[in-house]
Order: sequence, then structure tokens, then C-alpha cells
Amino acid sequence: MNYLEGLNPPQQEAVRTVDGPLLILAGAGSGKTRTVTFRMAYMIDEKRINSQSILAVTFTNKAATEMKDRVKKILGPRKTRGLTISTFHSLAIKILREDIHHLGHNNNFTIYDTSDQMSIVRAALKQFKAEKKFDKKTILSKIGKLKNQSITAESFKHSSFYDPENPYDDATEYCYHYYQDKLNFCNALDFDDILFFIKRLFVQNPEIAQKYSQKYRYIMVDEYQDTNELQFQMIKGLTSTHQNICVVGDDDQSIYAFRGADITNILNFEKVYQNVKVIKLEQNYRSTSQILDLANHVIQKNKKRKKKTMFSTNDNGVRPFLWLTHNSEHEAQIVIDEVIQHQVSGKHLSEIAILYRSNTQIPPFEDQLRLNQVPYRVIGGQKFYEKKEIKDLIAYLSFIQNPKDELALRRILNVPHRGIGTTSLKKYLEKAKERKETLFQVICSESQSEEKIKRILSLQDFVSLIDDLQFKFKKMNLVQAIHYLVEKISYMDFVDKSYDSPKIRSRKKDDVRMFLNSTERFVDRFKEEATLKNYLEKLLLVDNHDQNNQNDGVLKNEITLMTLHSSKGLEFEKVFMVGVEEELLPHKNTIKDGSDVSEELRLLYVGITRAKKKLYMTHCKERKIYGKVIPRHQSRFLIDLPKEFLTKQDRTGFAHLSETEEAEYKKSFFSNLLESLD
Repeated sequence: MNYLEGLNPPQQEAVRTVDGPLLILAGAGSGKTRTVTFRMAYMIDEKRINSQSILAVTFTNKAATEMKDRVKKILGPRKTRGLTISTFHSLAIKILREDIHHLGHNNNFTIYDTSDQMSIVRAALKQFKAEKKFDKKTILSKIGKLKNQSITAESFKHSSFYDPENPYDDATEYCYHYYQDKLNFCNALDFDDILFFIKRLFVQNPEIAQKYSQKYRYIMVDEYQDTNELQFQMIKGLTSTHQNICVVGDDDQSIYAFRGADITNILNFEKVYQNVKVIKLEQNYRSTSQILDLANHVIQKNKKRKKKTMFSTNDNGVRPFLWLTHNSEHEAQIVIDEVIQHQVSGKHLSEIAILYRSNTQIPPFEDQLRLNQVPYRVIGGQKFYEKKEIKDLIAYLSFIQNPKDELALRRILNVPHRGIGTTSLKKYLEKAKERKETLFQVICSESQSEEKIKRILSLQDFVSLIDDLQFKFKKMNLVQAIHYLVEKISYMDFVDKSYDSPKIRSRKKDDVRMFLNSTERFVDRFKEEATLKNYLEKLLLVDNHDQNNQNDGVLKNEITLMTLHSSKGLEFEKVFMVGVEEELLPHKNTIKDGSDVSEELRLLYVGITRAKKKLYMTHCKERKIYGKVIPRHQSRFLIDLPKEFLTKQDRTGFAHLSETEEAEYKKSFFSNLLESLD
């Protein structure tokens, strides 16, 4: 088989380069996986390298399986027998099963899952006996991050990661010791231990690293820009007896620093290994040249990067658009209008993605999709209307509208807590069955008892509450009535008491506020027809549509909503990147911290390069944040772009920005930005 057939010259060179250190800078859509799989096939079939001495490491099981299947398809199962294509963690577990005894552990160790880990942290916090209440998830997350930075329980207090003024660090230090002692006693590891132990094993026993280095004489690492310090040390150990290391990656797509990814691993590759050959894959097979021109111009603003320029032979496209919209509701409306036009023209919704920086941007788009009965899915997050707090409130609305709705009643009966537990509910359900009555009829009957016990009083309060709410929903407009409901049941207080973590409490309460905002949008749109009945029908219609169109659990022909982080590696015919503005991209946390915004710029680059044929970006003039209307400004990453890269359109209903207006806009940008940040 001619392994070079169908490959461009740089890809061919990468396939033929087998010995010594090789850095393949593979830009977005440049045929990276094809190149890597043909390289392995070439090594086995043409160079006669024993497949057992070849190791390819990637990040996900999906990527490893895809790579394995492709090589098998080329060579057949017999020639690929013994070839190791694995994730970092799978390979590490395999090594630890054989050699962890050198670290004082038994080889039959157990790997604890999240629930096991939480149990230990819960027990540790009970032992800690502090006056302040600490969130176990926050503590566990901190321990994981410390392990990924090679910080042990013993060294934490003496590291730069420890702040003696922070009560959480004090609690974490105690829990980390307790936690690790418990793991050691039970001969158990957690997920973060796996790579941590490999580093310790290789550092303390270099002969073991050499053993595996001699076994795997040829090593390939996929998505090298996403490796962290522990993965870097693991690869160093595996190449301790040779320099046959090929890493594939794109520093322009390094967007996972929050997971511990260290971009310097790929930027400094030539300093770690000697006589490195660098091959750039710059031909993009995905996007039009107009989209790539924008991507190239944007990413050039990053100074610390490996220089490369993506190009395409596909010129059949249009310049990307930047739409100025009025607010988040208007932004969602014009985007979904465009989606509907796409659908009406007979094209598939699965060709479209809406990308955003933060999950807080989702609700207005979900509202518009539901109102227009457009099926959709959310990747890397939970659908807004599937969140617990939103389902609680919808259950209240459903029951107010229909007192026979047993499922809704069972959900709200003890929300907020009224002391009506599972045992009582079971008894009422049995009585309802015997009497052939609805559950609410039984509860009303039970509430009329003259007993003054707490359970009966709770039932009486509940029945009175429902009577009051049904009356208010008849007299008030929908927005007023739902606000009244939330206040009447003290739902925000209930959320406060339900979660230990201040961050989670804040996020959950934001969800409730967004739900209230969604009812306002519904009333604004439907005016006199904005009844509770119509509102519930619109909310539930898309869910029923989704369920009726399932095929083996996979929804067909639906639009995709996802964060920019989740979109990496995917591609769509048409992409809407929404909220390309200051405080979203770059994110406000990065701005306020004074951090380097280069990763935020790489996120924008990743979003742009997801689009194959059409790209639309949006930004708002203003957004409502915590009930206050705040002026917004387009992202600094786009503000000085030459006109040939981007078609700017004012979609607020006013005339397009003139050159004078645009110059004035740029002039006032940073002063307005500083004012809004205050």
C-alpha cells in the first residue's frame, strides 16, 4: 500500500520521519489523525518496526479507539497485534498494576470513585470540628488540584498554594492528611493519584522508567498542548533511553489551563529534546479561506506561539459576520430566526452550532428554541429546563394549572421542606388508590383532621398555599404571579439551605432569576395570550418532540448548543458564536485578575475554526445582569480588525455604523469599558 498517497507534502514528511524527536504542529482541520495513523502503519508495514514497541498516547478513550480502528483498517488485525494505543490514565494503571509495590502499595489496589472520595472528606470534616461549615466538593477539588501540581499532604502547608489567612486552606490541609491516610490504609488510589504515582515511581526508581522506555521504543503523543506537568514527567520517563518521540498538537488550541494543561510543554519541546524536527501542517480541509483569514489575523495577536499560517483551497464562502444586537433577548431572537430560515430551506439543524463562553448565556436561546419548537441538545452542560430548581418551579406551575397532576404534586409536596416524608406520601398514595381519588383530594381530606400534630398542620398549610396560589394566578399577570410564588414559598431561602458551597448557592439562585426573566420574555412576546396554560404548553412541547424523535438514545436533526471549551475537535457547516464581548470573551474573571488573556484569545480562535462555511458572531449593546441593565462592548479581540476580514452589521434596527461612528466607537471603547467594570 502506498502510505503517502492522498497526503500533502508536509503530511508525507511527517509519515516518513520515524527516528528522533519530531514536533508536528497540526493546525485546526489539518488532517492530524489521518497523518498519525498513516505514520503508525508506515512504521509497521514499511519500516518493519515491531508493533509491540510502538506506543501512542492520547487523552480520551474515544480518540484512542478511533486511532486504533483506523490503523486496523489499514493493516488488518494481525499486523497491529501488540500495538499500544492508550489514554494516559489507562497506560499509567497498567504500569502501576505491575510496579506500584516499589512505592509500598499492593498491586491489587482499588480505584475510588467520586462517591467514595466524598465519603472520606465528609468523615474528615466531622473530625475537623470547625465552627465554620465547609463544602466537601470544594475541599475535594482543591486536593485534586494539589495532586496535579505534585503537592503532597506533607508539602502543602509549606507551598505557595497555601494561604494561612484562608480558612478553606486550613481545612484542606487537615482533610488532605486524613484523606490520604485513609486511602493508604485501604490500599486505594483516586483518579488524580494515578499520574501522581507514576511520577513518583519513575523519579524514585529510574530503572523502572528505563524498563518501559526500552519496551516502547517509538512513542507518539496526541494533543500535546493539553498535557500537564505529571503527563510531561511520564513522557520524560518513557523516553529516558531513546529520543524517538513524536508529539502532535497545536499551541493555538491550548484552552485547558483550568484543568492544569501547561502550554509551555509544547512551546519548549525543542529545549527538552535535542535536534528536534518541526513539521507544520498548515493546510486546512475544513473551513473556507475567508474564515481562515479571520482566524489567522486574530491569533497573530498572541506573541508566545509557534508561527504558522493556516490556508485553504476552498474559496466558496462569504466573509464572517459580526452582528451588533440590542440585548440578550434580541441576540437570541435574531440567531434563532436565522436557524429557522436554515430549517425552512430544507437543510439539517445538525449542521448548526451555537457556541458561547459561559453557560449563563444559554437561557434566552433555549427560550427561543422552545417557543419556536426547534429541537436542540446541550453538550457539556445541562439543559436549563432540566435543572432541579427549574423543574421544582415548573412542577408548582403544572400543579396550579392541573391539581390532578400527581407527578408534579409528589415533587412539590415537600419542597421546601414541610416534614411530609416518604412514609406519609406512600400512605396517601395507597389511600388514593383505595378511594379512587386523586392524591390531592386525599391530602385535602387528611388536612381536615382536628389533630394538632405537625404533619397535619403542614398539610393544612400546603392546601392553603395551593388555594392562595391558584387565586393569585387568576388575578395577576403571569410574571407577577410567578414572582409571588417564589416569594411565598421562600424558595431562595430553600436554595440557600440546600447547598453548602457559596458558589453553588449563587449559581442556583441565578438559575431561578433566569427562569423569572424567561417568563418576562414570554409575556413580552405573547402579550394577552401569555397565560399559564400556554406557557406550560410551550415549555413542554419541545421535550415531547425530543422524546418522540429518539433513536437509540440519540436525537436526530437538532441544533447543538455548547461552550467554546466543549467545541474543540468538532466542526459545523454554520456556527453562531454569541456574546463576543468584553467580560465574556475575554471573561470578566480574567480581566479582573489581571491575568494573561492569551488563552481567551485562543478560545476565540477555536470557535472561529469550528465553522466550515458560515460564521456569525454577535455582541450586545446592553445586558441585564442581576436585574440591572449594563452597557456592553465588543471584544477587544475584534475591535481593530481590518474590514476585509469581517462584515459588521448593526441588527438593532438602526443604520449600519458609518466610518465616523465606528472611529468614535473605537475611541470611546476603553473609557466605557473601565466605567462598566466599576
